[in-house]
Amino acid sequence: MTQLIDGRIAAQVIKKRVRADIDAILSKGLRVPRLAVILAGDHPASEVYVKNKEIACKSVGIETVMYRLPKEASQKQILNLIAQLNEDDTIDGILPQLPLPAHISRTAAILAVDPKKDVDGLTPLNQGLLDWNLPGIRPCTPSGIVELLKFSGTEIRGALAAVLGRSLLVGAPTANLLSHEGATTVSMHSESRNSSELTRQADIVVVATGQHHLVKGHWIKPGATVIDVGIHRMPDGSIEGDVHFASVSKVAGKISPVPGGVGPMTIASLLVNCVSAYKMRKNLT
Repeated sequence: MTQLIDGRIAAQVIKKRVRADIDAILSKGLRVPRLAVILAGDHPASEVYVKNKEIACKSVGIETVMYRLPKEASQKQILNLIAQLNEDDTIDGILPQLPLPAHISRTAAILAVDPKKDVDGLTPLNQGLLDWNLPGIRPCTPSGIVELLKFSGTEIRGALAAVLGRSLLVGAPTANLLSHEGATTVSMHSESRNSSELTRQADIVVVATGQHHLVKGHWIKPGATVIDVGIHRMPDGSIEGDVHFASVSKVAGKISPVPGGVGPMTIASLLVNCVSAYKMRKNLT
């Protein structure tokens, strides 16, 4: 029987830890962490993501401050806003919600964020600290993936982990994190040859390609753990992933569903990062 890895339950465990951290902060007479969220444009999915993040922050005691900009907002306006938030000592985390409008450089926005307030963990400094396995703020989704694997009881150390996708947001940092956890990692991308042959050897398969139903059952070694990062909204309103769940679930030992797998863990990791950024800025242990 394939085990379904429920990210909603795992996220609740993390939220309880974050709530305890914030209660400890309040017991010292300090203010709660504050997160600034920048939402540019009217991207429907972004509206949903931001709302979910606001709800999650409120549930653990993190204060959110919303900055809504029209889709016509210039890159200069966004960069100026980020610069102001960098200097605002009452703001501990800055989150430019991605994707940004097409005329605004995602790279420029990420580079503008103070690494100490980079709760997405995407600035070059934080990515470099991850590469070196030094303390820093880790990217949310990759952190959530690792925590989900641990929650499921999957042995990471010594495992062969195949990561499909090498994006800055998910694939590349996930491979790094798994390597630091003791896995032997294989990073694959659109130009990789014989991908299905490689995944069939892997104990852990993480799929973050953005290709609907790319990975089928014959790609998977019997008993392997499969983490599906993909999100695809179907014509009937349902959501499916990069993994063909029906066929893969017949082979895998453990599998994360879409929705309800990685998504809740990404938000839970954001909460952890908000508190971590606060503590680092306040020199709290």
